[in-house]
Amino acid sequence: MWIMVGGPYTSGARDAAERQKNLDAMNGAAMAVFQKGHVPIIGVNLALPIIAVAGEDRFDEIMMPISLAAAERCDAFLRVGDPSVGADQERDSFIARSLPVFHDPGDIPDISTRER
Repeated sequence: MWIMVGGPYTSGARDAAERQKNLDAMNGAAMAVFQKGHVPIIGVNLALPIIAVAGEDRFDEIMMPISLAAAERCDAFLRVGDPSVGADQERDSFIARSLPVFHDPGDIPDISTRER
């Protein structure tokens, strides 16, 4: 499965170091998804390089549209971390399509030993 990992990035973060801490938590969860044999996707990781080129002032214009577009192509969602309006929007797109939403990497089926 392609599993989107979502959690806070800017929510609750007062500065760049706290945003990085939030991103590190999502990337750590993505590693757990990968170790179970799935493909992890993080919308923030898709959007940040484009925002870097476009400029920080276009953050809101770019971040959620890219994240939500990626969510439409994934098979399941892993919600991590603290409150986040954006991550909850991503999660809600999976719920609306009756796709799995996980809250712990341990709940994701392990297919790493099966042939893909």
